[in-house]
Amino acid sequence: MTQLTRKDITRDFIRSKRPCTDGYRWYLKRQETLSDYQALLDDLVAAGRLDDANWLLDQLGPTDDVLRLDELDAPALVFAGSVECRGSMEVDGVLRTGRSLSVGGGVRAGSLKAGEDLRVSGALQCAGPLQVASDMRIGWSLQVAQALRCGGSLRVGWDVDIQGDVRVEGRIHAGHGVVVGGQLACQGGIRTGDDLSVTGAIEVAQGVESAGSVRTQSHLQCGTGVVATQDIEAGGAIRVGESLQAGGRIVAGPDYAVFAGLASPMDSWDSCGWVRAQEKPARLLSGWWAEV
Repeated sequence: MTQLTRKDITRDFIRSKRPCTDGYRWYLKRQETLSDYQALLDDLVAAGRLDDANWLLDQLGPTDDVLRLDELDAPALVFAGSVECRGSMEVDGVLRTGRSLSVGGGVRAGSLKAGEDLRVSGALQCAGPLQVASDMRIGWSLQVAQALRCGGSLRVGWDVDIQGDVRVEGRIHAGHGVVVGGQLACQGGIRTGDDLSVTGAIEVAQGVESAGSVRTQSHLQCGTGVVATQDIEAGGAIRVGESLQAGGRIVAGPDYAVFAGLASPMDSWDSCGWVRAQEKPARLLSGWWAEV
C-alpha cells in the first residue's frame, strides 16, 4: 500500500472525504496546511474525538508503520499500522490498529478493533465490541461484554465468555468452556475443553466437539456432526448433516425434533448419520439410532 506522506493530507484532501461539519471545523482550527497522518490521528485521540479518529482510519486505511512499546496505560490508542507491546496494555476507551496487534502480557480495553491479526499472550478483557479482521490467539481467558467478530480462526487457551453475538469465519478452539450470551455463528468447526453454552442459536458450518455439554436456548444446526461427553440440549430443533453423539441425553425443545444425517444418503445413515446417547431422543425424525 502506498504510504501517506505529509504532503498528501491537505485541507482539500480532507474535504474530499466529506467529513462531518464539526470535525472539519476542528481540523481547520489546527491551522495546518499540511498534516502527517499518524500525528493527525494522535491529535484527534488527545482531543477526545475518537469517532473522528476511527472515521479517518476508515477513510485512509492502514500504513506499514510499527509502534513498539514496553507497556501501555492510556485513555485510548488509534494507530494506523501495527502495534507490538512487550508487556500489558490498559486502555480505557478505544484500542484500534490498522494492521496487527501483538501483546506479550494481558489486555484490558473499552473496545478493540484490529485490521489484521491479534495475538495476546495473557488474558483479554474488552468492555465493548471486539473486531479482528484475521486470526485471534489468546493465551489465557477471553471476556467480551458485547459482540465479537473474527475474520479468521479463534484460539483461546482458557475460558471464553462473550455476552453479545459471535461470528467467526474460521475455527474456534477453546481450552476450557465457552459461554455466549447471543447468537453463535462459525464457518469452521468448534472444539471446547468444557461446556459450550449459548443463549441464541448455534450455526456451525462444520462440526462441534465438546469435552462437556452442548446447550442452546434456541436452535442447533451443524453442517457435519456434534460430539459431546455430556448432554446435547436445545430449546429448538437439532439439525446436523451427519452424526450425533452424547455421553448423556440428546434433547430438542418442546414441539421440536432431532434430525441427523441431513447431508448423508439415507442408506448410509448407519455409518455417517447415526445417533448415540444414553437413551433414544424423543422425536428423532431422521438418522439411524445406534443402541449403546
